[in-house]
Amino acid sequence: IAALTAAIDAIGHLYIADGHHRSAAAARVAASRQAGAGTASAWFLSVAFPDDQMRIFDYNRVVRDLNGLSAAGLLEAAAESFDIEPVEGRARPSTARTFGMYLEGRWYRLRAKDAIGTGDAVARLDVSILHSHLIEPLLGISDPRTDARIDFVGGVRGLEALEARVRDGRAAVAFALFPTGTRDLMDVADAGLLMPPKSTWFEPKLADGLLTHVLD
Repeated sequence: IAALTAAIDAIGHLYIADGHHRSAAAARVAASRQAGAGTASAWFLSVAFPDDQMRIFDYNRVVRDLNGLSAAGLLEAAAESFDIEPVEGRARPSTARTFGMYLEGRWYRLRAKDAIGTGDAVARLDVSILHSHLIEPLLGISDPRTDARIDFVGGVRGLEALEARVRDGRAAVAFALFPTGTRDLMDVADAGLLMPPKSTWFEPKLADGLLTHVLD
């Protein structure tokens, strides 16, 4: 225990990159029980990974309808903020500030124009660029946390999962994103800001039920 404590004390910074709601819930439980340091409810389980041993996958978006726009109308409106080109095969983004869009059975590559996404550490994220310049103004989704018209698909499922959602009618359009970088996540935290919802998909993930912290 002493060796583990010393190793963790030597770490300069710990970033909560996932499980914010579980951390907050644990804090509320401790407060409600007026937990002292020696009580079980004052503690909760966590796991720490070195930043160079984590992989962040893309967290992609599917939207149920086009908010009254036609496919051509969506492409025309999106062209104000993005350079758009149709591609053969799947448009998997290979760099930041580029996006794949699957619409009416065809993939398009979108590249944010230079003037887009030049604000703070959050505004520069690809998830923010897509939301602020396409999903919210064109598709009418202001709060992705609560709007039932948008859903999220982890990148581990591949772009074929996005195509399937559109082909079977569960979505009208799908967007593939470039994965958020670990440094980008740290820049947001260092600036005292919060990551947008559903902006990172982390691997590896712990098996559910592997460990249990009993309060009573």
